[in-house]
Amino acid sequence: MDTLPLLDLSRLHGIPPDRSAFLGDLRSAARDTGFFYLTGHGLDAETSGALMALARRFFALPEAEKLAVEMIHSPHFRGYSRPGAELTRGKPDWREQFDIAAEREAVWRSGDPAWLRLQGPNQWPAALPGLRAALIEWQSALTVIAIRLLKAFAEALGQAPEAFAPIYAGAPNQHIKIIRYPGRAMTGGDQGVGAHKDSELLTLLLQDGQDGLEVEVEEGRWIKAPPRDGTFVVNIGELLEVASNGYLRATTHRVVAPPPGRERFSIAFFLGARLDARTPLLDLPPDMAAQAHGPASDPANPLLRHAGENYLKGRLRSHPDVAARYYGEARVQALLAVSPG
Repeated sequence: MDTLPLLDLSRLHGIPPDRSAFLGDLRSAARDTGFFYLTGHGLDAETSGALMALARRFFALPEAEKLAVEMIHSPHFRGYSRPGAELTRGKPDWREQFDIAAEREAVWRSGDPAWLRLQGPNQWPAALPGLRAALIEWQSALTVIAIRLLKAFAEALGQAPEAFAPIYAGAPNQHIKIIRYPGRAMTGGDQGVGAHKDSELLTLLLQDGQDGLEVEVEEGRWIKAPPRDGTFVVNIGELLEVASNGYLRATTHRVVAPPPGRERFSIAFFLGARLDARTPLLDLPPDMAAQAHGPASDPANPLLRHAGENYLKGRLRSHPDVAARYYGEARVQALLAVSPG
């Protein structure tokens, strides 16, 4: 396989033969590569282009404006990260980014589980007031698309469409990153973001015209996932791999920094389970169950069934400065975690 499969979401609502074929294609793409291009999602190019333009305006702000909403000010891991501030497998990623999640009230109190502290308000740049409304609207629209896909995944796995609803209904984990990768001449290396898997249920990625995303389709063999007009790149997160006992594949991927004199922009949306949810183990049909041999958990970075604990583990490892300021001993426990729990 030298390119990612292309799926048309509009086929999901077509006549039964085409709908069934779509579910089969979805299942194959998720099992074989864990990545695919998605078209027929209903979002127009004008909406996507306007948000990408806003992202460019944010990163063009004076440094002082961006640092005013730096992530170190947020115990919820929201806000701006300068290049090199986020780590993947202990090495700095050369990208700057701005993170938001669902806009909810902070509820954590001393004595509560550490993962509950992930819930809370976002930070917003005063110099770009339109960014808030645009990202909240984008979050809402992509949540609808992602839930349509989750229902389709459930059916493709022989389940009722609402099989995953108990773990996301009411308060799903909705996370957005707007990202800028500077050209390689500034970095001294080519790690835009290091090799990793996503920790949520599903990821939908909007790319600009600059390539860089690469997917490990087999151990040691990487293919490029260049931008394609009108599509999202969709990939499976660890929670779907856990729920399907490894039948579906959360695939390792990375971003290579752009060449000298170029830059790359992308907008990633992650849909996950509620923080208090525990990922179920689906009762797969016998033919699928026979091919499900358990999730591929790295002993140094185990998959946890409790959603909040799994998300927190990833956040603590990626942002040690925020972890040290707000989480203390919880950071040490996460770094030393060895049980899939």
